[in-house]
Amino acid sequence: MLQSRGPRGGASEELAYRTADDLVKAIAGRQVSSRELVDSAISRIETLDPKINAVVVRDFERARAAADAADAALAKGENRALLGVPMTVKEQYAVAGLPTTRGDPKYKDWKAEVDALVVQRLKAAGVIILGKTNVPLNLSDWQSFNEVYGTTNNPWDLSRTPGGSSGGSAAALAAGFVPLELGSDIGGSLRAPAHFCGVFSHKPTLDLVPQRGSGPPQIPAVPVRGDLAVYGPMARSAADLALELEVLAGPGRVDGGGGLQTQIAAASARKAG
Repeated sequence: MLQSRGPRGGASEELAYRTADDLVKAIAGRQVSSRELVDSAISRIETLDPKINAVVVRDFERARAAADAADAALAKGENRALLGVPMTVKEQYAVAGLPTTRGDPKYKDWKAEVDALVVQRLKAAGVIILGKTNVPLNLSDWQSFNEVYGTTNNPWDLSRTPGGSSGGSAAALAAGFVPLELGSDIGGSLRAPAHFCGVFSHKPTLDLVPQRGSGPPQIPAVPVRGDLAVYGPMARSAADLALELEVLAGPGRVDGGGGLQTQIAAASARKAG
């Protein structure tokens, strides 16, 4: 039977099911710090996720450092769309320094050197990336199991699936780990898990959200496009979908400054050295 507000996580329960929009306002109003949100989310994941297995790649130490930086930026008066808000992303997305396998054991030791463009945009908006969520092998099933990370269970009923391929994403939202997620969809990979877990997702118009740098593992950070494949937001409210999509959408150009072009150059320099 479903619990009234979802799986319980002790001290983190107060913050677990607040919307991203609510958290943005709370952070800006100094009602809560980014570090408090991140620590609360980490505590909840460590308490509940052993049975759910949604957040299969964890980046907690860098997340804590990023949260401290966000709080320092807030203290200086900075104002960004999602400054200080923690979230996770689907395992397929390249995040520099983290593994990207798409559930395929042959890629289990490969780590991205460059953030996907959508991840860059989220970070530029102030998001704190806690880690990455589980998928089926090669994003190609209605459940979320692979030999690298195992099976993700539905937080409402651990005997059932959260769906796929964005199953870990939907499970993380339903469990109250994060207020926002980033999934992808060809034939239902955003929509089916959202339905299975009682959360929201949106399959955007083709080309609205750029796919640069999010190809299969070991593929260079170049534009990627399929006839039906799109990247899209996931959340626990329709309003939060719009909030995230505002950050993600736009032409897939190479961002300047500290963006993709700079990261590629830095990665090349590391290899040369």
